[in-house]
Amino acid sequence: MSLLDKAKNLLAKNTDKVDAAIEKVGDIVDEKTQGKYAEHVDKVQEAAKDFVEKNLQDKA
Repeated sequence: MSLLDKAKNLLAKNTDKVDAAIEKVGDIVDEKTQGKYAEHVDKVQEAAKDFVEKNLQDKA
């Protein structure tokens, strides 16, 4: 089993935690930048969530 397969398995088992972490990091960035880049942060958060979802679909 490759490292990538191991990472995907771990991700599949902890999807809820990964989504929460993505949200938390975005909130921290918004807080530190006083919301100046909130629109960009939101786009990055959505892209990260889409990436996670896509890789889980590939695993199935």
